[in-house]
Amino acid sequence: MKNSREIMEILEAYDLTGSYRAAAELAGCDHHTVARYVKLRAAGQQPDRRRHRARAIDDYLPKIEELVVRSQGKIRADVVHKRIVAMGFSGGERTTRRTVAEAKAQFRAGRRRVYRPWVTEPGLWLQYDWGDGPTIKGRKTTLWCAWLAWSRFRVVIPVWDKTLPTITACLDATFRRIGGVPAYVLTDNEKTVTTDHVAGIAVRNPEIVEVARHYGTTMRTCLPADPETKGGSEATVRIAKADLVPTDTNLLDHYKSFGELETACRQFCEEVNSRVHRAIRRRPAERLAEEQQRLHPLPRRPFTAAFGTTRRVTWESCISVESVRYSVPHDLIDTRVWARFHGDEMIVTAVGEDGSAREVARHRRGRPGDPVLEDSHYPPRADKEIDRVPKAQTAEEAAFLALGPGAASWLVEAGAVGARRIKAKMAEAVALSKLYSAAKVDRALGTAAVTGRFSDKDLMSILDYQAAHGPAEPVRRGEDHSLQPGTSAWASFGLPNQPASDTSEYDESDLA
Repeated sequence: MKNSREIMEILEAYDLTGSYRAAAELAGCDHHTVARYVKLRAAGQQPDRRRHRARAIDDYLPKIEELVVRSQGKIRADVVHKRIVAMGFSGGERTTRRTVAEAKAQFRAGRRRVYRPWVTEPGLWLQYDWGDGPTIKGRKTTLWCAWLAWSRFRVVIPVWDKTLPTITACLDATFRRIGGVPAYVLTDNEKTVTTDHVAGIAVRNPEIVEVARHYGTTMRTCLPADPETKGGSEATVRIAKADLVPTDTNLLDHYKSFGELETACRQFCEEVNSRVHRAIRRRPAERLAEEQQRLHPLPRRPFTAAFGTTRRVTWESCISVESVRYSVPHDLIDTRVWARFHGDEMIVTAVGEDGSAREVARHRRGRPGDPVLEDSHYPPRADKEIDRVPKAQTAEEAAFLALGPGAASWLVEAGAVGARRIKAKMAEAVALSKLYSAAKVDRALGTAAVTGRFSDKDLMSILDYQAAHGPAEPVRRGEDHSLQPGTSAWASFGLPNQPASDTSEYDESDLA
C-alpha cells in the first residue's frame, strides 16, 4: 500500500509521460500499479483509500450490530466472541474485539449528545451545589459552593448540615458577598428545593419559594440525573475539594476548629477570584464589578423566618429556650438572635449590622435545670487561685519580697495555712539577710515554703543546716519514702521474755 506522497508521484509521472511503463520507470514501481491508481482517479475514487477485503467475520456483522444495539453499546467483546463462536466463527478474539469496537463507535456516532454553547448574560444565573468537606473533631462538614455564571465568581462557605435554614443563610451570605441578587438560582433536585416531580414537572418546596420571593429571585432545578446542566458549580465543587479537603495529594493539615476552615474557605475564594480565568482571560473579581450593575438590589434584612424563634441575649451571654439556658458569644450580649432545634441540636443564628446571617452557636439539646455552656463563648479570665502574686503595700513588705521568689512563695504558703506572727517572721528574715546573704535567706524561705515549716525557729534551723551541709533537695512523702518514724520499737509489745531489739519474727506487715 503506497502512501499519499508516493501515489501523487505516480500520478504526476503518468501525467507527464502518458504511458504506464514510462511512468513506472520514473516512479520506481510496476506498470500495473500505475494503471490501478490512474483507473481509481478516473472513476472518482480516492487512490489512497484502502479497499475492503472480505473477512471471515463479515458474515457475523449483523449479529454483532444487533448485540451492540440491544445492549446500548455496553456489551463486552468477549461476550460477543462467545456468541459468534457458538454460531460457527473460527477466527480469533482479537478480530472480534476490533470489530465490536468499530460497531460501538458507529452506534455512539448516531446517538451522540450535541451541546450548543451556553452564552450567559450578566446578572442572570447563579448556580450552587454541595461538596463533602473535611472532618473536624470527628464530625463531617459540608461545603456550599456557589458560582456566578457570567463573571465566574465563586463563593465557598463551610456548614454543618444542608437543612433549609442553612440554605437560606448561605444564599443570603452569597448574595451579600456578590453585592446583589441574580434573576435565577439553579441547583439540584433536593427535597429542600423540589418535593416531587409530576408528569415531568418539578414541584417546588413552598418554603424555598418564600425565601426566593423575599430576595426577588426564582429557584430553578436541573434535569434529574443530569449534572451537566450545572457544570459550573460542579467544577467549583471539584476545585474547592481539591484545595480545602486534606488528602494525600495536597498534604494539608487537619483543621483543629471550624473557624480555621472558615478562614481557609475565605482565602480560597480570594485566591480563585483574583487570578485570571482560563475561559474569559480576566479576573472574576473584575467581571463581578461589571455584573453588579445588572444584579437586583438586596433587601436590607435577611429572611429570618427560617431561622427559628427570636431570643434576647442576657448579660450572662445566654438565651433561654424551653427553660434551658444556652450560651452564645459574649459580643452578642443585649442583642436579638434566632434559635431553632434540628434533631438533638440547638442552633443559634445572628444577623449582623450589614444584614448578613451567620450561625454563631450549636449545642446539644439540654434539659431544664442544666445549662449548656461553652467556654469559648466567654472572654478569658485570670485564675485567681493559680495566679497568686504578692504585691507590697508597705516598705517592710517591699523589703521582704525583695529577697527573691522564695520569700514570695513563703508568704503565699504561710498565709494559706494560717501561720502566726507572719509580719514578725518577715522582719526576722530581713534582719537575717544582713547576717547571711539575701540569696541564702531566700533559698531557706523557699525550702520552708516547700516543706511547710513556718514555726518561730524553723527559718534559723534551715539556715544553719544549709550553711553546714549546703543546699539539699527537700524530702517529700511518696511511694518510695515516708516521713513517718519506724515501728521497730513496738515489735515486742505484749510479748514476755522477748528482748525489745529482737524483731526477727515480726515485720511491718504483721503489725499492720
